Amino acid sequence: MTVQAQTLHGGRLVARALRAQGVTKLFTLSGGHLFSIYDGCRAEGIDLVDVRHEQTAAFAAEGWAKVTRTPGVCALTAGPGVTNGMSAIASAAQNASPMVVLGGRAPAWRWGQGSLQEIDHVPFVAPLVKLAATAGSAGEIPALMREALATAVTPRSGPTFVDFPLDHVFSEAEEGPAPAPLPEPWLGPAADSPSIELASRLLAGASRPAIMAGSGLYWGRGEQQLRSLAEQLRVPVFLNGLGRGCLPADHELFFSRARSTGLGQADVALVIGVPIDFRLGFGAAFAPDAEIVAIDVAPPERPHPRAVAAELYGALPATLEALLAAAGRPVGAGASAREEWLRSLRRSEDERRAQEAPELADDRAPLHPMRIYAELGRMLDRDAIVIGDGGDFVSYAGRVVDTYAPGCWLDPGPYGCLGSGFGYALAAKLAHPERQVVLLLGDGALGFAGMELDTLARHGVGVVAVVGNNGIWGLEKHPMEFVYGYSVIAELRPETRYDQVAAALGCHGELVRSPSELRPALERAFSVDGPSLVNVLTDPSIAYPRRANLA
Repeated sequence: MTVQAQTLHGGRLVARALRAQGVTKLFTLSGGHLFSIYDGCRAEGIDLVDVRHEQTAAFAAEGWAKVTRTPGVCALTAGPGVTNGMSAIASAAQNASPMVVLGGRAPAWRWGQGSLQEIDHVPFVAPLVKLAATAGSAGEIPALMREALATAVTPRSGPTFVDFPLDHVFSEAEEGPAPAPLPEPWLGPAADSPSIELASRLLAGASRPAIMAGSGLYWGRGEQQLRSLAEQLRVPVFLNGLGRGCLPADHELFFSRARSTGLGQADVALVIGVPIDFRLGFGAAFAPDAEIVAIDVAPPERPHPRAVAAELYGALPATLEALLAAAGRPVGAGASAREEWLRSLRRSEDERRAQEAPELADDRAPLHPMRIYAELGRMLDRDAIVIGDGGDFVSYAGRVVDTYAPGCWLDPGPYGCLGSGFGYALAAKLAHPERQVVLLLGDGALGFAGMELDTLARHGVGVVAVVGNNGIWGLEKHPMEFVYGYSVIAELRPETRYDQVAAALGCHGELVRSPSELRPALERAFSVDGPSLVNVLTDPSIAYPRRANLA
């Protein structure tokens, strides 16, 4: 007997395609061009999570991707809805975050006649995404959605964009066949054998090897294999970005404070899922004679700024397993050299941590940011998700906040877009409601998306936000004064009562002026049922060490 294909409206077809791939949340801000999609999601059991600005909807989609390693999805209404989300789309592109952006669009049958919010999104979104397309009819929607979802997760992962003309998304079409499961590229083959053999010879001959791993390791799901390789070959590990937590911070082979020493003195460096960009001094973080082995799921989008000795591109679990098998464990003098290398790095790590002790115990008021992180660190669970959104305040956090599990440290990444934190925090708490989610905000960053406190309150999302309130743009004011002897447009209103703003928007708010007030305020913030904000006045005279050269 022939089964009659079901006919559904375009918004329902969108929602069916999302639900078939396990999508449970759609982040959005209400827009008339999206009504059909909303109706479809409601019918298919996909939660609609509405925010106060489209940038947050898109950042929330990226945040969902970051904490689940599955595609995050947002819907942005036509015209300004899409343009409002573009910074978040650009951020996702540089972070390789798999997300699908659904756009509203003026009706095709009136195209070119001046409909409300009529603009062709595709040309200006296309440079930021892996796929940018417009549905030509309701019948095209199922296949286009399948392509957008699959493309987002295929290496190198990243955002995709599909917009839907109003007339098409309200029209009806057949659903079509059930979609295939999304690709699982981390289960793919290793890099080619000659490259692995070359890298293994370099690694086997190394006395001072080091591993520098980052977000690509996390997206490639290679953390278990990284740990095995490091443990069996006795290699120190340094992590940045989403790579943080892929080896627990209390593991004997993990180092953070000794990174400049470790990378600068290594004779062989395995650079795994990290572009050799400004964060690594465009290669200057490594010794001039160091042999660099670049390992990732795919070749870099830009040429390496310095020569590398070997390049391994393939699924990370298989590649790291093959590299371990080929390199063999160190023996004899080689093993002794590596143990001495590890001991020297541990001494450096311990010395630098000891140097931080006075700042961590600093009793000044307004507070030193390090004192905040000393107190906060004692209250965080091992699986707490910590999100940084800011400049100098978050720079201190990146230095001293320890991470013990993958997907537990989220920051804007190399695009450096402030305002990401509320979206990330919203998504993280919805994805993991049983875990602590802490949002660290500079007072400057808070201004980008502070109205999302209302979003957290409306949805009952229990995020704890901690604001470092120094009344300045710290990463701009102090460097400008260093260069010119003065600063301009780097001042904010001092001691602004962001805690009162939070309370007015339905959250719990606390003001902290002295170290003695900090711990009790944090304890109350973690104990309340719902979102909270702790507004900590910090010392504006404190200058975070000047940034590395960005040129």
